[in-house]
Amino acid sequence: MDLEKLLSDRLAPAFAAVAGGPVDPLVRRSPRADFQSDAALALARRLGRPPRDIAAAVLAHAVLDDVGVSAEVSGPGFLNLTVTDRALADLVAGLAGDARLGVPPTATPQTVVVDYSAPNVAKEMHVGHLRSTVIGDAAVRLLEWLGHRVVRVNHLGDWGTPFGMLIEHLIDLGEAEAAQNLSMGDLDTFYRAARVAFDADEAFQERSRLRVVALQGGDERTRRLWRLLVTQSERYFLTVYDLLDVTLSAADFRGESAYNDLLAGVVDDLDRLGLLLPSGGAECVFPPGFTGRDGEPLPLIVRKSDGGYGYPATDLAALRQRVGELGATRLLYVVGLPQRQHFAMVFAVAEAAGWLCPPARAEHLGFGSILGADGRMLRSRAGESVKLVGLLEEAVARATDLARSRNPDLDAGTAEEIGRAVGIGAIKYADLSVDRTKDYVLDWERMLALDGNTAPYLQYAYARIRSVLRRAGTAVRPDVPIVVAQPAERALAVELLGFAAVVGELEQSFEFHQLAGYLHRLATVFNAFYERCPVLRATDELRESRLLLAELTARTLRQGLRLLGIRTVERM
Repeated sequence: MDLEKLLSDRLAPAFAAVAGGPVDPLVRRSPRADFQSDAALALARRLGRPPRDIAAAVLAHAVLDDVGVSAEVSGPGFLNLTVTDRALADLVAGLAGDARLGVPPTATPQTVVVDYSAPNVAKEMHVGHLRSTVIGDAAVRLLEWLGHRVVRVNHLGDWGTPFGMLIEHLIDLGEAEAAQNLSMGDLDTFYRAARVAFDADEAFQERSRLRVVALQGGDERTRRLWRLLVTQSERYFLTVYDLLDVTLSAADFRGESAYNDLLAGVVDDLDRLGLLLPSGGAECVFPPGFTGRDGEPLPLIVRKSDGGYGYPATDLAALRQRVGELGATRLLYVVGLPQRQHFAMVFAVAEAAGWLCPPARAEHLGFGSILGADGRMLRSRAGESVKLVGLLEEAVARATDLARSRNPDLDAGTAEEIGRAVGIGAIKYADLSVDRTKDYVLDWERMLALDGNTAPYLQYAYARIRSVLRRAGTAVRPDVPIVVAQPAERALAVELLGFAAVVGELEQSFEFHQLAGYLHRLATVFNAFYERCPVLRATDELRESRLLLAELTARTLRQGLRLLGIRTVERM
């Protein structure tokens, strides 16, 4: 049961009666009551009445008694809403028999394409790929749980001029040796060696240019060598995804090359529609509303002056294919904020061309950067991008050492299991618990702390509850009466009823820090409840009620963390 929605639904007709039209009641949690409505203050200027008078008039129209809610006007015009203990108990009891914890599946399933991760072939994944992969995976988990059909797209960089250089280097090494090097995951060394050869040898440069022509022309041997590069890189990517514990699979790879045959059609259609204009030898579209620093219209270059195609053409072809062939009605692009203008222009051109029109809509889920302790982009000591595998392995190692230090009796297998869950969870949570549009500093001590807003804190809270339930020695009964008598019980009941509202907001915003904040509040409120309300030492119905509250808390923590892609463990 979404308690905020229930209260909003009850107040909306009363506000509409007073205002003469629809009004959002703006119900939210309050430190002075269970909930508070601020809408009367927003209406005051529009209606020309004091907000307290508006609030009082709304209260006179509102029907709240039958759901166990009392209301009063407070301050300059707030409506303070308090739910009775009995109503809270009944609502929480309803959660006990609900496998979805009050979150209904969507009534209008959509086909949603989520474009995320997107590493480059023959290059190792670095820390810059972390946010796209983690945020995209959380979006996929959420949407699937809500009942949408989700299509994962891992848009690999597997095409373009660098592949002439890479294939020539592969030939120089020999296929067998190159395949061995690539299978070991040493992609950066391979790429750097190819670049050194390209920069130092004019003959190698010429061979590379000819190889690009052969690749684009479909030469059989060149395509086979290119496929070797792609296949070995994909195998490496899958090992990273396994370590990071995300849901991407081999079936989700779709490289830029997959759209190669569609690019000419994109250009032809834009030209036929009168959208394509020449500019500096290139063929461009000038979507309205986009200007450069000089105030001149900004072009989206679809075909370059040398006849080649750039990212805009590929992105337009991909968008058209996703809407037309896959039937997507929602397209999510989980890409860093520096690409905000690029995607805004791509979407604008797609709308002008008629490829993106209701009900289909496209959204750029932008994100900030990961910084080092110096406040700059995170780099290795050598000044290079930090390899993602190294970062993840360090997180697991640190968490495993922490588990062993806290519990020396853990066997090696259990310590490793806990270390992986906690280490990878800490990395993901550090990312998802901050506003995705903001930068954040990678801080090992804070990320792995067992207190504060961290994954280990939540995982420990879950493990602690599971320990309590094991020590109870009996199965928790979902049909026992809930007792809400103590302030700590009441606070926990209200928090448990807030899960549905948070998840409902996420479906539109994908602001996962809101879910993280909710889970942290829930764990904190539970810890206060556990300290003030004896569970195992309580008697009869009170004991069973508190065990059920504990079990509901564990279920909610587990489901919330699962949506974030974070594993729970039974002991820590």
